[in-house]
Amino acid sequence: MSWKIFETQAPELADFARARLHNEVAYLATSRKDGSPRVHPFTPIIGEGHFFVFMEPTSPKGKDLRRDPRFALHCSVADTSGTSGEVFLSGRAVFIEDAALRGAAERVSPYKPAERYILFELYPEHVTITEYPDGGGPARRFWKKLPGHS
Repeated sequence: MSWKIFETQAPELADFARARLHNEVAYLATSRKDGSPRVHPFTPIIGEGHFFVFMEPTSPKGKDLRRDPRFALHCSVADTSGTSGEVFLSGRAVFIEDAALRGAAERVSPYKPAERYILFELYPEHVTITEYPDGGGPARRFWKKLPGHS
C-alpha cells in the first residue's frame, strides 16, 4: 500500500501525517531477530506519493526490516499536552534497489543522502491520528488499508 493510495483514500489524514512526519524526527519500531522490539529515531521522507527512509547500510533497523518487514512508527511530540497532535502508523517496509525510485527519494529528500545509504519505502497499513482539541481529551481518526489494495 503506497503512500499515494493512503493520500487518495484519506487526504486529510495523509496531509496531517505528512506535516507531522516529513523531515521531522520520528521513532521507528522494528523487531530483532529474537522477536523483541527495537526503537530507532529516524527522519521520514514523504513526497511524490511515496514514504521513504534512507539509512546507513550497517543500521540495525535496516537489518531488522530486511528480515521482517513489519514496522510501527510514532511521530515525536512537541510537548506533554500533545498540542501538535500525534501520528501512529504501522505497515510493511520494502528494500529499494530501483534507480528511478532512489531518484524520486533523493528529489523529495530535504537533505542530500550519501551514496552509501540504503533505501526503504514504507507502506502504511494502519494509521491513527490523535488530536487534543481545546486541551480536552483525545480525538482519534483512523485509516486502514482496504482489502485487495497493495
